[in-house]
Order: sequence, then C-alpha cells, then structure tokens
Amino acid sequence: MKTFITPTIGLEIHIELSTKSKMFCGCPSNHFGKKANTQTCPVCLGLPGALPVPNQKAVQWTQLLGLALNCNVELTSKFDRKHYFYPDLPKGFQISQYDEPLCVGGSLKTKDGIVGVTRVHLEEDTGKLLHKKIDGINATLVDFNRSGVALVEIVTEPDIRSAQQAKEFAKKLQQITRSLNISDCDMEKGSMRLEANISLGKDLGYKVEVKNINSFKFLERAINYELKRQEKVLVSGRKIKQETRGWDEKENKTVSQRSKETAADYRYFPEPDIPPMRFTKSDINKLKSLLPELPDTVKRELLDMGIRTDYVDILFLDTAKVDFVKSLKEISRSDKLDFDDLVSMYVNKRPEDKWKTSKDLVKQYLIIKKSVVKEEDVEAWVEKVIKENPKVVADYKSGKGAAISVLIGITMKESNGKADAKVVTKLLTEKLK
Repeated sequence: MKTFITPTIGLEIHIELSTKSKMFCGCPSNHFGKKANTQTCPVCLGLPGALPVPNQKAVQWTQLLGLALNCNVELTSKFDRKHYFYPDLPKGFQISQYDEPLCVGGSLKTKDGIVGVTRVHLEEDTGKLLHKKIDGINATLVDFNRSGVALVEIVTEPDIRSAQQAKEFAKKLQQITRSLNISDCDMEKGSMRLEANISLGKDLGYKVEVKNINSFKFLERAINYELKRQEKVLVSGRKIKQETRGWDEKENKTVSQRSKETAADYRYFPEPDIPPMRFTKSDINKLKSLLPELPDTVKRELLDMGIRTDYVDILFLDTAKVDFVKSLKEISRSDKLDFDDLVSMYVNKRPEDKWKTSKDLVKQYLIIKKSVVKEEDVEAWVEKVIKENPKVVADYKSGKGAAISVLIGITMKESNGKADAKVVTKLLTEKLK
C-alpha cells in the first residue's frame, strides 16, 4: 500500500480591521451585535451611482501588518473587482486586490521552519447570511451591516507541513496583529477567520480548500481530518476533486460545498472608480518607525530577564504589563529586592490589589514581607493542628490526599493568615509521613 506522507498546506486568513468606518464609505465598522441592516448606506448596499472612497487608515494598517510579516511594501498598488453572484454583496462583485496587492513576499518563523507569506492585501468584507425557517419555509436572510468592513487577507505559501504548524502560524499572526493594535482578532465575533488549502503533495495537481473555521482547535482538527480523508481516497486509486469544503464542528469532519473556483471564474479587472495608489519610500519609512516591538522580541526579553515561562505567556501580549514588569526589574536592582517574588505578586494579584505604579506594589510587598512570621512559629501551629484534628490526619494517612488541604486551611486560620502557605504545606507533608 502506498502511503502519502507529504502534506502541502497553505493558509488564507481574513482579519477585520478596527477602523472606525468601513473600507469605502462612512458607515460604522463595529457591526457586532447591532440590529440587522442599520449600518448601511448606498455605497455598501451597492446602489446605482454610489462611488467608493478608500479608507486611508485601513491602507496604512495593512502596510504596517505587511512590514511586521517581513513583506515588501509595494510603491504602486490598485483595487480590482472580483465578480461572484452570492447575495452577501448586493452589487455582484467585491472590491479586492488581484495582481498588485499592497504587500508581497514576507515570512514568519515557526518551530518547524519558516512559512512564506505570498501577499497581504486589502478588500471589503461581505454581508452575513442567516439561514432560518419563516412560517415553516427555509429562508436565507441577509444582514448588510458587515458588508464593506475593511478586511485584510494574508495568504501563505504552501510551506506548512502539519496541522500543528498551521495552528502555530495562525496563533502567531493573531499575536502580531493584536500587538499592532489594528484588530482584536476575536474569532468568536468573526473578526479573524481561517481557511486552509490542503493537498498531499504539490505534484498531485489538486488542492482542497476548507472554509468556515473559527478557532485554532478546529483548524488543527480540520486539517488532520482532511489529510486522512485524502490519503484514503488516493490509496484506493481514486482521484481527489479540487473543491471547497466546509468544517462541520458538530460532526468533526469536512463536508463538500462546491467545486473550487479559479481566478478566471471571478473575472477580475481593475476597479474603475478608484485610481491606482502610489507611495514613496519616505511613506514606507514613516510606517516602519511606527512598528512596536513584536511579540517574539518581547517574549525573548522577558525570558532573558529570568521570568518564568508560564508568567511570560501571561505578560508578553500586554504592553502595559510588560512596562510594569520592566519597572519592577529596575526597582529590584536598585533596592536589592527579590525580582521573582515581585513578578509573582504582580501576576497572581487579587481583584482588590490595584497598584497604579510599580512603586505601589513594592510598598505592599515590603509591608507583607515585614509581617511574615518565622518558620519555627509556623511549625508550632502545624503541630497544634495535627494534634487537634486526628480524624483529618487519619483520612490523609489512609490515602485521602485532599485531606491535607483541610489541614492547610485550618493552619492558615490558626495563624490569622500570617503563615506562608508554601511553608505550611512543606511542614505538614514532612510531619505526616
């Protein structure tokens, strides 16, 4: 039996930009949860005579994302009409980009190798189709609030070799986009949507596109399912259809939707109502100066500071938290304090602990440290608790491990909360052996 072991995977990821207005009109772009068809105008409804005007901020943010993905930002770019006949765009075409996108030729590093980024381009989002029964009849309703929202598409090279690598790429892209503050990338709200093009080898002459993926977990499952399905088909001697499939999260499988379109099917041609865009090297350099430290760099800095990996994972995506921790590092050096303890206190803060500055945290830390009791005092409390709670002790010794939590709680109460819980646990464990 021949085994096909060369997965060839590329991703197409759509991200809604958090601009105040839509891509080509002045309607609000924040459509989530709004009453259907209340954020529309002649432009996003495609009414005759309405002319699109590009959103400059959306163009700049797309270029910024391209720079963060190591792309070349093109000095000339244009919009194109992509024709199709679904009801989610009333004018019968989508304003997108075809042969002259804003950004090309980037890359993003993953644990399993570098994934090439073919292009980062800008387009308008579609309306939302709602399938429901009305008076017992199946019907499809359209909400055009989302129609025309600025949408950036990131297309990768077919460099991905596993579902795990695809998931890592998508997660890193989300982190980068959030660090640029250009989108919340909230997958539950649909502001980040994933599609995967999957085949078992470039030389087999087909690719299957899987749509409707709205979580990293489902992306991984969809790719793994599709690879197994395709291998079964090929092993049986049959050919695989080039098609678009959807991910059914209830059934945990992909389902056929339609044959895969080609560029010719969309009848692209330059958008006649929007002139080509031209940029200078000075424009691009100004954008480069706006790039913040990207997540991988921040993560490496925090790890180099000696912060625990699990704490770094909590901190590195929040600029305010990172700045707070860097300030703690400076104070710990100048005042000779335990940096690990300070970070732990910050990460594990309770709702009532509201420190406006790192100095506020340090003040509370010093107060707590002065009030910490000696180990011999804790030992006396532990011995008293063991003596006065023979039943709980017997439960622990008979194999009921949870009983030690009861003893820890009683000891903490005995100490009026002054004892260090770690010390209490250590002493109890030793004395109950």
